[in-house]
Order: sequence, then C-alpha cells, then structure tokens
Amino acid sequence: MSFDVTPTTDAAVDYAGLDASARALLDGESDRVANAANLSALVYHALPHVNWVGFYFFDGDELVVGPFQGKPACVRIPLVRGVCGAAARTRTTQRIADVHAVADHIACDADSRSEIVVPLVRDGELIGVFDLDSPVPNRFGDDDQAGLEAIAATFVASLR
Repeated sequence: MSFDVTPTTDAAVDYAGLDASARALLDGESDRVANAANLSALVYHALPHVNWVGFYFFDGDELVVGPFQGKPACVRIPLVRGVCGAAARTRTTQRIADVHAVADHIACDADSRSEIVVPLVRDGELIGVFDLDSPVPNRFGDDDQAGLEAIAATFVASLR
C-alpha cells in the first residue's frame, strides 16, 4: 500500500486528498495506537511547516502522550493547562497564531510558534486531542482547521 505524502511547497494543502489517504490507511483497523501512529506519520510528512504532529489520549484524569512525529513531547497535560488542555476541556478546536501569547502554553519544543489542537470526542466522551505545532507564526488558517477536523473525525470513526 502506498500513500503520497509529498509535502506541498506552500501552505495550501489538498485536505480532501489527505483525508482520503487517511481513510485508506485506517480502513479495517480499529486499534487507536496503530491508527494514531500511522495518521501522525501521514500528516507530519504531508504538511509543510510543521514540527510536531501527534495525539494525546485522555486517561480519565489528564492527557497522556500517544503516538507522534517530532521532538520528544511532554508526557502528561492536565486539562486545566495549555492549549491541549483547553481543547480537551472545552471540546472545541484551539487555533493559536502565537503560542508565546498564551500565558499557560506548555512549551515542549522551544521552536514551536503556532499550534492547532482538535478535540477527539465520540458519543459525548472525550478520547483525547490531535495536536499540531509549527515553527511558523500563524501557520494554521481556516482551511487547515476544517481539514484537520475532518482528519480527526476520520480517526474517531476508525475506533470501535
């Protein structure tokens, strides 16, 4: 099985194509770790100007790092702190143009300048978050948010 993960040369991304690749990659597999690992790699290699792509899973108390691509990450994130915590707590996507402007931002990679975090929710229950960081300020726009939310929904739908 082959997936085109050639990054684009600019910030424009074919998210419909990327989501189709994600669907094909996850087809027939329901293990969350396996799917999160493959999806992290797919998205990391497909998107330009990202330095971290991965998952944090909710353990009933806090977010715990799952599969990812990038530098080593913070292992545990309380729901009351940081961008990931805010996404999990509010169950709304957090799109941050400048992470240095967020008072309680948790800096796992000092090179990160912007971030987008999509909550993973199924049947009202928090599963975790899908987190992307970029060394470029204001890297994530409306198209990125819609595309990444669709990919996150593909991940959630793959779980049984």
